[in-house]
Amino acid sequence: MKFVDSAKISIKAGDGGRGSVSFRREKYVPKGGPDGGDGGRGGHVYLRANRQLATLLDFKYRKSYIADRGEHGMGARKSGKDGKDIVIGVPCGTVVRNAETGEMMCDMVEDGQEVLIAKGGRGGWGNQHFATATRQAPRFAQPGEKGDEFELEMELKLMADVGLVGFPNAGKSTLISVLSAARPKIADYPFTTLVPNLGIVRYEDYKSFVMADIPGIIEGAAEGRGLGIQFLRHIERTKTLLVMVPANSEDIAAEYETLLKELEKFDPALLSKPRLAVITKMDIAPEEFAVPELDPDVKVIAISSVAGQGLKALKDELWRQISASNQTSADDAGN
Repeated sequence: MKFVDSAKISIKAGDGGRGSVSFRREKYVPKGGPDGGDGGRGGHVYLRANRQLATLLDFKYRKSYIADRGEHGMGARKSGKDGKDIVIGVPCGTVVRNAETGEMMCDMVEDGQEVLIAKGGRGGWGNQHFATATRQAPRFAQPGEKGDEFELEMELKLMADVGLVGFPNAGKSTLISVLSAARPKIADYPFTTLVPNLGIVRYEDYKSFVMADIPGIIEGAAEGRGLGIQFLRHIERTKTLLVMVPANSEDIAAEYETLLKELEKFDPALLSKPRLAVITKMDIAPEEFAVPELDPDVKVIAISSVAGQGLKALKDELWRQISASNQTSADDAGN
């Protein structure tokens, strides 16, 4: 399935039906009063988050969504039916903005979350509502109101606990393939990963967390170089970051600092997230290799995905950070 993480669509809620101009006509009531019914409400447009969806691909093929209009009112005080609502499914993690103003309209995070994004127009009143003592036979009714109409920009930000960050060939895809059931393309050349990959990592008994592998970052990614800039948004929601540098790097410390600078240029808030520094490919490290201290406040773990070295310690530390983040979120919600 093709991964698509941005789309633009137009939506139109239904217009309200117009009210009816009608008068009661029966055999023994030759001059009955007004009995025009009201128009029905136009159909609303809703968005609903669905965890079964993983991409915005459907919106590349269908760009327009229009709800039904309300039916017009009828005589004998009969109101028109409301227009049928539309419910549009989107992946969890979809941010929706008004394309014209740039205003964020909703952030679809929780599975089943439903948002009324465009209201249908109110139906017009029939002439029965306009009769007065001095105007007993009104020959007019209200038209229906127009339904809301927008162009929406949608942007998908993957929902993951751990985001993998590193240059191409840092070993991100190999790690996620070893720790989870995800099967990304792996090869010994840059930019093997062209789209984000999600993997569920099992931890101990019945615990698990979600890991996201994005295409490798290169220097200048925040300005648009390489592929990383297209996908850095997918680590904005993560609870912790795994900054990965291979043991065979020419300068591990410099590579680590470059990665942090690119993250900071894209969004300074990323550096406030908990993170781990991971030295990968220890199976090809020279015998005299010493694990460097990269950051006084960040733990460094040396691993080899191929040999299974350090993976238990890595999962333990990730779970500790994820649990701490979940507790902080719960405390914030309680205050």
